[in-house]
Amino acid sequence: MATDATKQTAGLVGIGAAACAACCAAPIIGVLAAVGFVTTMAYLTVGVIGLAVAVPLGVWVHRRRREPMTCVGGTGPTPVAIGSGPAPPSD
Repeated sequence: MATDATKQTAGLVGIGAAACAACCAAPIIGVLAAVGFVTTMAYLTVGVIGLAVAVPLGVWVHRRRREPMTCVGGTGPTPVAIGSGPAPPSD
């Protein structure tokens, strides 16, 4: 069975915990809110940087695909020899 001394000690611990919760709740909530705000700002910053990279890259790829492909060669058929390597230079 608990004695009066242990009950009094437990009561003091309980009062101390309640006082701590009442006193420290606002700063703890403030720190958690600041962490959430910083996390949100970092998330938005990374998203904006991603868009700043992706949009010009997408425009460049889109323009490159719209241009017609051009071939360098003559107007007639070009003879091809399979496996012979590059053609020797003609003089």
